Amino acid sequence: MTRIAFIGLGNMGGGMAARQVVGGRDVHAFDLSEAAVKKVVAAGAHPAGSVAKAVENADAVITMLPAGPHVRKVYDEHILPHAPKSALLIDCSTIDVDSARAVATQAKAAGFRFADAPVSGGTAAADAGTLAFMVGCDEADFADVEETLKPMSRVTIRAGDHGAGQAAKICNNMLLAVSMIGTCEAFALAEKLGLAPDRFFEIASKSSGNCWSLSTYAPWPGVGPVTASDRNYEGGFAAAMMLKDLKLAQEASARAGATTPMGNNAEAIYALFDRLGFGGKDFSGVLQMLRGNLGGLGQ
Repeated sequence: MTRIAFIGLGNMGGGMAARQVVGGRDVHAFDLSEAAVKKVVAAGAHPAGSVAKAVENADAVITMLPAGPHVRKVYDEHILPHAPKSALLIDCSTIDVDSARAVATQAKAAGFRFADAPVSGGTAAADAGTLAFMVGCDEADFADVEETLKPMSRVTIRAGDHGAGQAAKICNNMLLAVSMIGTCEAFALAEKLGLAPDRFFEIASKSSGNCWSLSTYAPWPGVGPVTASDRNYEGGFAAAMMLKDLKLAQEASARAGATTPMGNNAEAIYALFDRLGFGGKDFSGVLQMLRGNLGGLGQ
């Protein structure tokens, strides 16, 4: 049985670790949150008292951590010194490209295979094992990376060499933020013009304005498939996490000399939503800010 060390059991990591158990893997899990560990233990994982204990004898190590500094520290101080050199290291966090490449270089110098493999799909896909993985790794390692991620994945695509997975993720999420804001603006304008939300949804979802943010993840409650909007914007993809990704995109844009005005405006809109106290709500909840209806959103 393949032994997996899973480090980081938050909203995404917990569901991902549980899918590894469902896939028949021997999962040894660690998180600073005791409650998070208990949840995956209930799903069949083994608790580890530390990162070092989790990675002992692991065939693969999967990390899902908040930001670049956390990833650098955990790999430098806990994973690289204690994992067997045969272990495949996969970081599924969404972090800056420079950190991903730095950790890859350090891991390779220490004799490990490493991949950055951020995800798309949100908590529902994490729980269902239908995430999309964008992978940056050596081409020779991709087959093993794909097999390791299989219990959690709907699709796994190699974007290129180390760091390319992170580049793909921040570009994708910048596009997602822009399209969601556009969808929310359109719903808000349609309302002002007297067009019923369900009528607008039916028309736009069958017309040239259709996009994932409309047809699959409509921000208006009671319209289209069931989404976070039908739960008062609870669950799903937190606006604060979208803001984090937009900041990463804008930092990368500045370093690369790219022009991303829509991404810049999207960051400003989500920063305002977060400052108003709604960072924990799903990112589609920005609709209610644009409607001037934050009083009904709750916090």
